[in-house]
Amino acid sequence: MEVFEAVRTILAVRQYQDKPIPDEVVRQIVEAGRLTASSQNGQPWHFIVVQEKEMLRQLGALVQTGRYISQAPLAIVVATEPGRFGVSDGSRAIQSMMLTAWSQGVGSNWTGFNNLKQVNPVLGIPEEIEILAIVPFGYPAAAIGKGRKNRKPLNEIAHRERWDQPFS
Repeated sequence: MEVFEAVRTILAVRQYQDKPIPDEVVRQIVEAGRLTASSQNGQPWHFIVVQEKEMLRQLGALVQTGRYISQAPLAIVVATEPGRFGVSDGSRAIQSMMLTAWSQGVGSNWTGFNNLKQVNPVLGIPEEIEILAIVPFGYPAAAIGKGRKNRKPLNEIAHRERWDQPFS
């Protein structure tokens, strides 16, 4: 899938088929996060790949906005080291992973946002490391969106040169 097509068609997936994701696809998703650009090349991220059903169930129980993690065949916990670029670099890595997954037919959705300290001890993550998000991945249980998104028109959110000049 071409990059723009992935951006144009990706939607949040919260229901997954009971079907494992092949190891080579999982590796490609994680590699996409690792290869993402990083401010000052700091790479302040860590990716915990979770595929055990019991651990997915525990994570789903801990993340209020992501109960469906327990239904996914894969979740990637994105943790960042302290510093001013962790959130931005980690967010960029998440988007790269989500788009890479989508290009392979694997859906996902961002769950949680920072303040996930309850997950650290469950996964043995050091206390000073912050969990940015947990992203469940899986093949969508049903067709979604058909490539359509409900977005504001470009001329409402993009400007040319100045705020009062719509981009058209």
